[in-house]
Amino acid sequence: MTSHSIRRLAFLMTAVLGLPTALHAQAATLAPMSTRQVINPPGIAPLVPAYSVAVRDGDLVYVSGMTGIKPGTQDIIEGGVVAQTRQTMENIKASVTAAGGTMADLNECTVFVMDMADYAAVNGVYIEYFRVNPPVRAALAVSALPRPAARVEIKCSGRIHAR
Repeated sequence: MTSHSIRRLAFLMTAVLGLPTALHAQAATLAPMSTRQVINPPGIAPLVPAYSVAVRDGDLVYVSGMTGIKPGTQDIIEGGVVAQTRQTMENIKASVTAAGGTMADLNECTVFVMDMADYAAVNGVYIEYFRVNPPVRAALAVSALPRPAARVEIKCSGRIHAR
């Protein structure tokens, strides 16, 4: 029996038949609760209102594609793909932390690179953040990223575990 069916039955028993019922308590506990929380950490808020930096829904967290923006400026940092990857990972870490989690809570990441020749350099930085039990991952070479100066973008998702 669905929560909607239980609530409807409880309503009918009370309204039509005038019978008090314990189903009211059960119906109340089954009522859908919105736990969706938008996370836009200071300094890395999106440039456009079309997306959120991260969303936490219950114990799930989704982090939008992040680039190597310098917090507070929205400028892509200088120093090439290694520096950009490190800043990207720090931006992801800040987003997951703001959602109440840690990097160890991430289960999946997708890495987008402008040049697959940068794969080893990106991987060298990426592994610093996931030394043990890394998340599953896909890596793709793309022809362009929304930020023209960006060489790498990474998106992630996971489940935040109570500690």
